[in-house]
Amino acid sequence: MPTITNRIAQWACDLKYEDLTDDAIAAAKRFLYDTLACALGGFQVHDAKIFLEHLREMGGDGTCTVIGAGDKTNAVAASMLNALMVRAMDYNDIYWKQDPAHPSDLASAPLAIAEWKHMTGKDLLVGLVLGWDITMRLCHIAVPGIRERGWHHATLMAFATPVVAGKMLGLNVEQMQHAIGISSCHRFTLGCAVAGKLTMMKNTVSPMATRDGVEAALLAARGYTGPEGVIEGKEGMEHCLGEGWDYSWITDNLGDRFMITDCGMKSYPIEALMHSPVSATLHLTREHGLEAEDIQEVLIESIARAADILSDPSKYDPQGKESADHSLPYCIAAAVAEGRVTPLEFTEEKLWDERLRSQMKKVKVVANDDFEKAFPAKQCARVTITTTDGRRFSHQLDVPKGDPRDPMSPEELQVKFDALAGPVMSDKGRGALKDCIFALEKLDDVGKLMALTIADK
Repeated sequence: MPTITNRIAQWACDLKYEDLTDDAIAAAKRFLYDTLACALGGFQVHDAKIFLEHLREMGGDGTCTVIGAGDKTNAVAASMLNALMVRAMDYNDIYWKQDPAHPSDLASAPLAIAEWKHMTGKDLLVGLVLGWDITMRLCHIAVPGIRERGWHHATLMAFATPVVAGKMLGLNVEQMQHAIGISSCHRFTLGCAVAGKLTMMKNTVSPMATRDGVEAALLAARGYTGPEGVIEGKEGMEHCLGEGWDYSWITDNLGDRFMITDCGMKSYPIEALMHSPVSATLHLTREHGLEAEDIQEVLIESIARAADILSDPSKYDPQGKESADHSLPYCIAAAVAEGRVTPLEFTEEKLWDERLRSQMKKVKVVANDDFEKAFPAKQCARVTITTTDGRRFSHQLDVPKGDPRDPMSPEELQVKFDALAGPVMSDKGRGALKDCIFALEKLDDVGKLMALTIADK
């Protein structure tokens, strides 16, 4: 019997642009637009600046563009740094089933290889649709998810990126299977990356998996070999992480539909499970004209992991941006004190704003059993605000804004793009980049697209 990685490799190698559906192509363009917005925002973040200086000191030339900066480096380094920029603000896309994923974490891989190899926009679209598809399918296979077993979802990215990179490099089935084995057998990521007090590694582990996937594909192209049974074989992922796997998501019905149309976008630069409670809080404060000083308590009902991961004691005293954008008390406090949750609420100055921080002690988070049963089909949250004069207001949301069931409009998406890219890119530059993305199937060389991602102010 062929291994699971062999079946994935066979499907990926056979996929052609002509196989893509119109809705998958349209979605790929929207997600690329959102992804590059996040990258241009992340280019301005301290984490990315540190890593850029590190790569500059390491030296070396190349043909792949570093987004924003315009430096030229090799495909492996570009995949790492550009993925970090996409991820740095925790504002990129989200898909959450048994496990969560940000499929755009691997978009830097097909972008880098397509620029290096002078590939077309159609080639890039194949890579993007494939990347989203395999990443999202992997979110379903562990029951419960690998995150529930103590592992970070970047573990799964190590299985997805070599498939995409291998496709862009034109690997055959055997080579691609080796690429998956090379990447994934050494790239298991501990859940502590997102537990307790958070560090810059929260946004770095997945880009590192993307980097390793690209390097694995390059090695496989030269004849390097890797284990074949990394999923279901002896001492593979199943053996090491325990029972409870549904492989049908990555072995059956591949290509019948493309998962990218089921992915969500983020309307706030925060952890995904906080979007529903933040939206519900903003709805209540705006509808009833509530100011921070009017509020005695904000009760959040959500699923158990939100109460555990996002409101543990460290989240009531976030010491940096990484903890703040994964702190439900902080984000609710920002919504109450500022009337919004945008990148401006995560500056160093705002992080220590006494008026904002004083609201955190008003936030109580509890698990709701009914919401737990509805997850992940729904991401329910109910917010109840009690005022200082004894009034109570409650609002429940079942899906966050940006979910395919409540998608961001083209106008909302452009507002997000302009807010992130505007500080470093002129109106003309942003317009040219947008036009290129949404006519991607006509592009003869992805290098022309990447040239438009360089900051011009």
